[in-house]
Amino acid sequence: MKPFKIDHVQKSEYPILVEVWEASVRATHDFLKEEDIVYFKPLILNTYLDAVELRCARDGKGNILGFSGVADNNLEMLFIHPDSRGMGIGRKLLDHAIDKLQVQKVDVNEQNEQALGFYEHYGFEVVGRSALDASGKPYPILHMKLKNI
Repeated sequence: MKPFKIDHVQKSEYPILVEVWEASVRATHDFLKEEDIVYFKPLILNTYLDAVELRCARDGKGNILGFSGVADNNLEMLFIHPDSRGMGIGRKLLDHAIDKLQVQKVDVNEQNEQALGFYEHYGFEVVGRSALDASGKPYPILHMKLKNI
């Protein structure tokens, strides 16, 4: 397993985060339509990244392998480049978000069974459901929180 570290993100690195986001979404969100990815991409770059506290996982050369975004004790985003999956990056970013940024909640696309299983494995449970996502699109969202909170 390659070594990596959790680090802060510079605004100048946002385009790299969007590349990681798009690669990750294409690998894991097969329920999204192409027009949805095109719709969300500028929102990620120009709005969503500024709305969260960002952390990334970097390899030994400083390359970003994945990232997380937190706001109000909620994990708003966690994306790992498909080439870096299975290396423990998601777990490390989640552990950091829980331990250092006090994350207690996460919202997950209902159709994203991999993410749902990942969060359940790390102690989250479903506590609610919304029929539409935050943009009003027909992608149901499961609201999860850490057990025992």
